[in-house]
Amino acid sequence: MLKVWVLFSALLLSACSQTTLAPDSVVKDSIVPVPGSIVDLRSGKTITSEELLEQLAAAPQVIVGEKHDNANHHKIEQWLVENLARQRPQGSVLMEMLTPNQQEKVNKSKLWLQNHPDAKASEIAEQLDWKKSWDWSMYNGVVMAAMKGRYPLLSANLNRDEILALYKNPVFPAGSYSSQPDVRAAIAETIRVSHDGKIEPEQQKSMLAIQQHRDRRMAESLLAAPTPALLIVGGYHASKKLGVPLHIRDLDSQTTPLVLMLAEQGSVVTAESADFVWTTP
Repeated sequence: MLKVWVLFSALLLSACSQTTLAPDSVVKDSIVPVPGSIVDLRSGKTITSEELLEQLAAAPQVIVGEKHDNANHHKIEQWLVENLARQRPQGSVLMEMLTPNQQEKVNKSKLWLQNHPDAKASEIAEQLDWKKSWDWSMYNGVVMAAMKGRYPLLSANLNRDEILALYKNPVFPAGSYSSQPDVRAAIAETIRVSHDGKIEPEQQKSMLAIQQHRDRRMAESLLAAPTPALLIVGGYHASKKLGVPLHIRDLDSQTTPLVLMLAEQGSVVTAESADFVWTTP
């Protein structure tokens, strides 16, 4: 069982890696949190952070893909959460890092925070039962910004018992887009590489099923969330070629979220994978 859970941990950690706000206030020369360039991949043009905000603010659903261990990406996410809510009322924020089992704790903590605005971030982490697999020093800024917002902060992942069930009995979500052989082959290869090729076919199949069901849960959660909705996930989940957007097409062909990929210098992100790319150190 230990070997199985080590594999789960590797999947959860590596497979995805690549203040109360006034909703009607106006963004005025907001400070960009990190250096880098932003490209609209649909046109190939470099745009400013303000132009990006305008584009994202007009979309009912936005997916942001991060590299989990890049602190710059979490600074950008916090900046987006704060500044999008100043452009227009935010409907909801969703996070891969939260599970349904934590949702009630999130809701109660949000209410408690209204009467304890000076609470420490560490107190909130304890109330949320924040999982140690997600480095709180990375996420506390964006989580606290969303917790203080006038909208729900929602879970978007599977519970641990659901993951265990899928590992034992790997079944796949239905859908013509997410089930394409090249999609599943690409995800399977990512899983294999993340384990240095040292993985049995049965385990790889189980992890592939888990990965796709996580994408399906995120898609379902985003579609059900109050709009405008912002979903924060790992880069592979955000990819239009492999992740959540394909599952959204399977579930609702009329909905097309905008995808912003946060990438590190040297990585290549194309229009097949995202609508915008923000490249950081």
